[in-house]
Amino acid sequence: MDAIKENKTIIKGGEFVIETEDVSRIFFPEDASDDQKMIISSLQDFIDSEIKPKLKLIENREFHHTVKIIENLGKMGFLGLHMPEKYGGMELDTNTDILVSELVGGLNSFNVSYSVQVGIGMLPLLFFGTEKQKEKYLTKIISGEIKPAYCLTEPTAGSDALSVKTYATLSDHNDGYILNGQKMWISNSGFADLFIVFAKIKGEGLEDSEKGFTGFLVDAQTDGITLGAEEEKMGIHGSSTRQVFFENVKIPKENVLGEIGKGHLIAFNVLNIGRLKLGVLCISGSKSLIDVSVKYANDRIQFKKPISTFGAIKQKLAEQTIRTFVGESTLYRTSSLMNHKSEELISTGVSYGRAKLESAQEYAIECAILKVFGSEIIDFVVDEAVQIHGGMGFSEETVVAGAYRDARINRIFEGTNEINRLLSINMLLKRAQNGEFDLTGPAWEVQKELTSFPKPEMSDDPMAIEIKAVKDFKKLFLLVAGAAVKKQMDGEINLEEKQEIVIGLADMLIDTYASESALLRIQKVKNHKNENLTDLYTAMLKVYLHDASARMAKNARDIIASISSGDLLKTFDMGVKRFTGYPLQNVLVLRRKIADKVIAENSYPFYL
Repeated sequence: MDAIKENKTIIKGGEFVIETEDVSRIFFPEDASDDQKMIISSLQDFIDSEIKPKLKLIENREFHHTVKIIENLGKMGFLGLHMPEKYGGMELDTNTDILVSELVGGLNSFNVSYSVQVGIGMLPLLFFGTEKQKEKYLTKIISGEIKPAYCLTEPTAGSDALSVKTYATLSDHNDGYILNGQKMWISNSGFADLFIVFAKIKGEGLEDSEKGFTGFLVDAQTDGITLGAEEEKMGIHGSSTRQVFFENVKIPKENVLGEIGKGHLIAFNVLNIGRLKLGVLCISGSKSLIDVSVKYANDRIQFKKPISTFGAIKQKLAEQTIRTFVGESTLYRTSSLMNHKSEELISTGVSYGRAKLESAQEYAIECAILKVFGSEIIDFVVDEAVQIHGGMGFSEETVVAGAYRDARINRIFEGTNEINRLLSINMLLKRAQNGEFDLTGPAWEVQKELTSFPKPEMSDDPMAIEIKAVKDFKKLFLLVAGAAVKKQMDGEINLEEKQEIVIGLADMLIDTYASESALLRIQKVKNHKNENLTDLYTAMLKVYLHDASARMAKNARDIIASISSGDLLKTFDMGVKRFTGYPLQNVLVLRRKIADKVIAENSYPFYL
């Protein structure tokens, strides 16, 4: 019996480690319809004419330009593409929303302001607001009339969000709450009209911070609210970031968001989609940086020829492109999963907003993966962009210097990458323990496979070796994760105290999900009989699998060496060798094939 099953129509969140979905149901950019392309073209025209000319002014903190742009985007309907029609949105599918959001990724730190407006400033109301709250606030956020800000972080409450010290007490007349405290690192705070604030309620039997953790809608003009100065940040200078202070701020009871004591449901569920959207901006930003890199490499003459002709530069351009392509494939696979889930729920009578919330909950693991993967892709891409520019890359005359600073925040936004790595594994194991799918059986099958010598699989599929490699990655993850979990069940280790093991497992999970996503995209393109794309995409997949195989082996060995010894360690190491046996590739030739395409196109070569 094979531990890894194939071609399930719809897989659950995290189930990709034991299942493979039907590729025909996955949307990739090559599948974009004429209607989607028309929407993208319309927004691109607005970006080129109205946003790009003002980016330098926005970077100098002239935020009235940001406000005006947001208002104009609202008038054109671009803030509510993913919102219900009854509140002024267009109620489009998740894939279209992602396609459109990609256009904003390369717009310096304006993309932060935009993301707050359409993401963490809008979604809490959609998911948890009352009908009255939605009519009062959500409609105007969608139209751009109201600019929201999301107030969660405090000086002593970062990753540990529930440890907030901001508190609310019931007013003397029992008609509302009195809010006191401070929030920090609040994006869009300098021009916000509405603050979504998280605080713990004192009294009412809710002294425990987790029980009393509650969301509130606070109008920015309410007495008692003051702002700190604009933060002097490393990057994203074009986003307003201030501390917000609340001193005896009166909040009417009808402005409690969601249920009292259930603020964590708002905070954590909104973060799931926030992580997806951050992945979008990172991948989009990476594409823009590839454009900048190759244009400079083609124009820069050294030793009487463009530096793009040199192998060292070709390797950089190729690797920038390969990682971005794999990240893009992972992004749209995740988007497709969420889209199918929400459509399935809507077909059963679930409301549009509730369906979006539940689809984000279902694929929280994939969103966490995408956040980590995307933020580390753009970190690599922007670093190589600076290197390709040489000394000019260190100069503020180029866009890459600012982009280098801006990119660093992405590994901290929406939960640090370390937190998201831990979350991805913890959520996966919890889902298995809750019986949502079986990991124990497949993990046991993999262990039994180590003692057998199966005959080589025969296939005439030209991608057979790559298909096997991805299946082997899944088996290796199951083998190592299963061994670690068993050690914990036996009381020999505590994974909560051995975060290094969990982070190593997360890296294996990320490489597995990313590798399969790129493979599925190639299979989809191949089905469309696009030979040119298939050839280039396959070259990128081969390089990625070549490198991922080495990473999988290292992470697996690091983990098994920390939890086993003697004969057991040798047995596990046999498994590492068996399941990382993807053949060595001539990566020099493959990378040059990709680089030559990038150089010829003078841009990232796989735009719509």
